[in-house]
Amino acid sequence: MLIVEVVVEVEVEVVVVVVVVVVIVVVVVVVVVVVVIVVVVAGVVVVGVVVVVIVVVVVAAAAVVVVIVVVIVVVVIIVVVVAVKVVVVAAAAAVVVVE
Repeated sequence: MLIVEVVVEVEVEVVVVVVVVVVIVVVVVVVVVVVVIVVVVAGVVVVGVVVVVIVVVVVAAAAVVVVIVVVIVVVVIIVVVVAVKVVVVAAAAAVVVVE
């Protein structure tokens, strides 16, 4: 029973982490899109096309970098959680064997 409980708890934690990260990515993407739209509108009205294009490219590049970093963090978290799960299950199995 102990092993099953530990595995279920760890898997729930992984799901929670993944959901949180997905929400963060969605929020970042929405914010970037809004910023790009605002900059484009403001740029067209005030400055000109060249500045707008430069800003859009920079913001898009920043968004891509953020998404890549978030994906890397998610992968690292999942790897760490799985490693911890393996260690905990092994320890729980050892305890069961000793008993």
